Amino acid sequence: MSAIAIITARGGSKRIPKKNIKEFCDKPIIAYSIEAALKSGIFDEVMVSTDSEEIAEIAEKYGAKVPFFRSSENAGDFASTADVIAEVLECYAREGKTFEYTCCIYPTAPFVTAKKLQDALQKMIDEDADSLMPVVSFSFPPQRGMVIRDGKLSYMFPENAMKRSQDLETMYHDCGQFYFLKTDEFLKEKKLVLNKATAMEMSELEVQDIDNESDWNLAELKYRLSVLKEKIWIR
Repeated sequence: MSAIAIITARGGSKRIPKKNIKEFCDKPIIAYSIEAALKSGIFDEVMVSTDSEEIAEIAEKYGAKVPFFRSSENAGDFASTADVIAEVLECYAREGKTFEYTCCIYPTAPFVTAKKLQDALQKMIDEDADSLMPVVSFSFPPQRGMVIRDGKLSYMFPENAMKRSQDLETMYHDCGQFYFLKTDEFLKEKKLVLNKATAMEMSELEVQDIDNESDWNLAELKYRLSVLKEKIWIR
């Protein structure tokens, strides 16, 4: 069995300048993804896909490989994660290197750990899944969501207005941390949720979208809390 970890880190970040290498709890945030992948011991290759020499330098400092730079086509605002993964796999294939499993890890995912990556791969193998996505449940049922149209507030789904939360099916969303894929199946479909997809459930304390400075500060608080809880548990 062979596996590759692809950490996707382009240089252009508009909402948080240099987001992928910004200091997060005393080290560049991308370092957490690199270190988790390396420490897991499940990858034959841990690489960073980037268009930035500055990011490449930091990535190599923390132990990742940057064997080539991302194309300009896949460094723009409209390139998808699937596009970037496919490009990396095609570049390796031209060098005669292929992998049974591919794991895409985002560079702003400090809550990813070596154990989570190990558990994710084992879950895929045990369930014979084609892909795995970490998910977290919505804190409030989306089925009872509301909209404002023409200045008036109304339920998006009126049939659920009077239903109890516990009577509605639990819904989840992508954690935005990593994706495990069977490489052959991914290359056929070029998407992150394949036909035989499975999930790894996370808690709210392990998940934080980081789109602005407030998100960043909240992520640091959650991370410090998780480290503190681990230290207490070890004692």
